[in-house]
Amino acid sequence: MRKTIFTLIIALVATCGAFADNPYKHYTQNLPFSMPEVKAPVFPESEVNIKDFGAIGNGETLCTDAFAKAIKSLSEKGGGKLVVPCGVWHTGPIVLKSNINLHLEKGAIILFAADENLYPLIQSSFEGLDTRRCQAPLSAYGEENIAVTGEGVIDGNGQYWRPLKKEKVTANQWKAFTKNGGVFKRDNLWLPSEGYAKGDKVANMNVPQGLKTEEEWNSVKRFLRPVMVNFVKCKNVLLQGVIFQNSPAWNLHPLMCENVIIENVLARNPSYAQNGDALDLESCKNALIINSKFDAGDDGICIKSGKDADGRRRGMPCENVVVDGCTVFAGHGGFVVGSEMSGGVRNIMVRNSQFLGTDVGLRFKSKRGRGGIVENIFIDGISMNDIKNDALIFNMYYGGKSVSEAVADGDKPNTSDIQKVDETTPIFRNIDIRNVVCNGAGRAMLFNGLPEMPIDGITLENINIIAKKGDEFNNSKNIKKNNVNIKIVE
Repeated sequence: MRKTIFTLIIALVATCGAFADNPYKHYTQNLPFSMPEVKAPVFPESEVNIKDFGAIGNGETLCTDAFAKAIKSLSEKGGGKLVVPCGVWHTGPIVLKSNINLHLEKGAIILFAADENLYPLIQSSFEGLDTRRCQAPLSAYGEENIAVTGEGVIDGNGQYWRPLKKEKVTANQWKAFTKNGGVFKRDNLWLPSEGYAKGDKVANMNVPQGLKTEEEWNSVKRFLRPVMVNFVKCKNVLLQGVIFQNSPAWNLHPLMCENVIIENVLARNPSYAQNGDALDLESCKNALIINSKFDAGDDGICIKSGKDADGRRRGMPCENVVVDGCTVFAGHGGFVVGSEMSGGVRNIMVRNSQFLGTDVGLRFKSKRGRGGIVENIFIDGISMNDIKNDALIFNMYYGGKSVSEAVADGDKPNTSDIQKVDETTPIFRNIDIRNVVCNGAGRAMLFNGLPEMPIDGITLENINIIAKKGDEFNNSKNIKKNNVNIKIVE
C-alpha cells in the first residue's frame, strides 16, 4: 500500500513538473485531432524602461522615436523586456523585433496617434485580400519570440479612422462625432474625411481598385485604415493580460503565424465600430485562445484563411486551434468561421465558453467564389444568453451584412439554384457540436447550404435552446441529432 501511494506521489510530482515546465501543455492533450504542444516564448534577462529613451507619458508628447530606439537597443542586446510604466504614452506605430516582450505595467496606456501621416502605406492583406493599407499601430513581420504582456491598455484611437452609421449611436454621439468635419455618404452614414470618401467610391469589398501612383494611394489614405495589432509570419507569439481597445479596423490580427498564445486579454471595441472584429486569427497554425474576453462591434472570435483567389493562392489553412474559457459579450458572432476561409480551416476545438448578447452564437459563413474546406471543428460546452438572432447558423450565402441587417432587409437566398462545383465552391463538413445551452435566441438554428455542395456531416448532441423560432435546414445532409431540445417561446 505504501509503495502504491509512493508511486502515485512520484507520478503526481512528475506531472506537476511537466506542467510547470509548460503550463499550456494540457490544452493540447486529449483532443480529437493531433496537435503539438504550444509553449510561451522565453526572453533574455535584459530590461529597459521606455523613459530611459526620452519618452514622456503625459498623453501629448509623441514617443514614436523613443519606442524605436528602445526596441533597437534591446534587439542589439539579443532581446529582453521593454517596460512601459504608468502614464499615457502617445505614439506613432511600434514595430516589434524578435525576442522582445513589450510589457505594460499597471496604469500604463499606449495611445496611438490620430494622424494618418504617421502610418506609411505598406503591402498588406485586408479582409483576406492582398492590397495596401496603412501600417498597423503595433506590428511585427517575420519575427520570433515576441510578446505583449502586463496589466496596461493599448488604444488605437479608432474613432479617427472609422465611418459611423447613425442607427448605431445615440443622438448625442452622432452629433459629437459628425461636428468635427468629415463628409456624409448619405444622411445616416458619416465618413471621417474627403480622402475616406474618395477611397470608398473606388473600393470593392473594402479594397480600392484602379489606384496606380503613390499620389493616388495617398489621396485615399484615411480609407486604408489599419488593423491595430498585426503580426505577420511570426513564430512564438504571446499576448497576455493586456486590454486592447478602440482599433481602427480589426483589433487583433495574427496572420500566417505559428505557435500563438492569447491568454487573459480583453479585446474590446465600441458597438458602433465598423469592421471592429475583436480577434481574427488568419492562416495561423498551433494557437491557444484561452481565458480571454471579447466585446466588439463585429465578430468576436473569428477564424479565417484568406478570401477568394488571393486566399486560395496563399493556400494556408488556419489549423490546430484551441479556444477555451472565453467570453464574448457582444458583436455579430461569438465564435465564427469565415467568411474568408478560402485557404481552409481545420482542427479547431472550442470549449467551456460563453456568449452574452451577441447577434449570433456559433456562426459559420461563406459564399460561392470562396472555395476552401472547413472541417474537423469540435465545439463542446457553450453557454449563451440573449442571442438576438440564431444560436447556430451555417450560411453559404453570406453577403457582407450582419445577420440582423440581413433579416431587416428581408434577404432570402435562392437555395434551389444549382451551379457548377469547382475550386471556388466552399465545403463545410465534419463538424461536431455538443453540450450547448442557449437561453433566449431569435431562432434556434439555420442551415443554408448550397444545392451543389450541401453542408455535410454535422453532429448535434445535448443541445438545449429556448428561442422564438425553431430550426430550418436547407441543403444539408448527414445531420445527426441526439438529445436536441428546442423550446419555442414568444
